[in-house]
Amino acid sequence: MEKEIIKINTEYIKLDQLLKFSGIADTGGMAKDIILCGDIKVNGETVLQRGKKIRSGDEVNVGNQVILQITD
Repeated sequence: MEKEIIKINTEYIKLDQLLKFSGIADTGGMAKDIILCGDIKVNGETVLQRGKKIRSGDEVNVGNQVILQITD
């Protein structure tokens, strides 16, 4: 499985914003649907919160295909 490294310049980024920033979701509504379907795991745990704060060092899995590793 290939990892994509996402760099953030802030303390955190909200999960729905991260999905848009990384190109996984085109819109906020699409990001919301992806999250509510239970397709997102942060550090191995399923997350259903759009506003979940993603920080440097976190790993985000989208389904079984995309892994984002967050760095600062």
